[in-house]
Amino acid sequence: MVFLRRSQRGQALAEFALILPLLLLLVFGIIEFGRIFYSYLMVTQAAREGARLGAVGGSDQEIVALVRDVAVGLDENRIKVDIDPVEDQRSRGDSLRVAVSYDLPLVAPIITELLPNPFPLTAVATMRVE
Repeated sequence: MVFLRRSQRGQALAEFALILPLLLLLVFGIIEFGRIFYSYLMVTQAAREGARLGAVGGSDQEIVALVRDVAVGLDENRIKVDIDPVEDQRSRGDSLRVAVSYDLPLVAPIITELLPNPFPLTAVATMRVE
């Protein structure tokens, strides 16, 4: 077993105190980046699924419901869906654009000072109406 002299223990404590904030920033950054990436993937997939449903004849209400169902793990109240053109103005061959926006609330205390909170995520999918 290694025994440290009193001065070495104090030095180790001081070095740890200097490195701890950087270590916490790294750990919380990895966690928040993972949450942001997961949420972005869900928003992107929801936009694609919504555009596909609209392209094969789904109504605007069905598109919004599908987008909210596909976005697993996201707060439904924070999801905004923009459909262009609206249902009664769509015809075969037109482009249908579905934009999904989500404001992700950040939870890591250090990261909330560095990034906008809530963190805005947006995905757009465009498909041709069949």
